[in-house]
Amino acid sequence: MLAVLGLLSACAGDKAPEEPVQVETAAPPPPQEELPSDYSVDSGGGDMSISERTIYFAFDDYSLNAQSQTNIDEVAKYMNNNSDVQIKLEGHCDERGSTEYNLALGQRRAQSVKDYLVQLGIDENRLPTVSYGEEKPAVDGGDEAAWSQNRRVEFVLQNE
Repeated sequence: MLAVLGLLSACAGDKAPEEPVQVETAAPPPPQEELPSDYSVDSGGGDMSISERTIYFAFDDYSLNAQSQTNIDEVAKYMNNNSDVQIKLEGHCDERGSTEYNLALGQRRAQSVKDYLVQLGIDENRLPTVSYGEEKPAVDGGDEAAWSQNRRVEFVLQNE
């Protein structure tokens, strides 16, 4: 019995380190234009909180699509009805690109949301912006499903 255990332990020590295995998902990643599946807009009753109104972006882009504009319209309505509220706009990126590039892109994303809100009549002084680049991912992962949820601007109420 001891001989068998000795043989097994010797064999275990001779194994080469295993290479990481890449697991393919069954479904192909969504096209870059698609938003995450949990993206939704409440255009009527205002039940969705400001922090749930995340704006998502295509790869290497900071332009606002129609869905994003509709969501931002709801934020503007809230801000018009609550003139004492300030909302910080936090820009984020996926992990691709250099740190410097992603910080700049995150800032452009936050600024594009701010510019749209200002066009809707919101005072720019109520809309501070910050970029976190790739430093605060919403989802961990190295595929399009994760990246699409990390390319975003989040709204953070400053005074409630």
